Amino acid sequence: MNIYQLFKASLMEPKKQAAVRILTIGKIMQFIFIFITMLTAVSFVEWILGLGDTTGNVEGLMEFVEEIEWLLYPFALIFLFVSTTLYHFIKISLFALVALLILNARKRRGEYRHLWRTTALSVTVPTLLAFILSFLDLGFGVSLATSLLTILYLYLAIGYYPKKPPIQIKPNQG
Repeated sequence: MNIYQLFKASLMEPKKQAAVRILTIGKIMQFIFIFITMLTAVSFVEWILGLGDTTGNVEGLMEFVEEIEWLLYPFALIFLFVSTTLYHFIKISLFALVALLILNARKRRGEYRHLWRTTALSVTVPTLLAFILSFLDLGFGVSLATSLLTILYLYLAIGYYPKKPPIQIKPNQG
């Protein structure tokens, strides 16, 4: 699967989200980093435009920013990328733990590493939704709604994981 196919699968295809468990971790990491880079670029542009609006209101701050502008932007971009990456990886890891609980409750076979890969795709739509809704400043409700949406995606994707075989009790041979 190429990156475009992974992105398409992450949008509305739980069966393919479950199927990515067999892909290499390198392909999933590539998808995650490209996704984070796009989010970071849009956030950085938003920050630059917002900084111009904010500093226009305070003249002293405007002079300060103009003096260190060449230094401010690269550090802000690096900080934004690192913090976004850290947040995204923590989010994927925590939701993979939730998925492990769902997996065991639904009596499906799988390991944490498989669920982590599936979760990496399952958080894409909720993350984009949260990013878009962040411009509306709706508060905590957005975070709760996107978390529930992620869990729904995981629940649907786990339905395509193979079932655990029934436990067979062997008679005592003694």
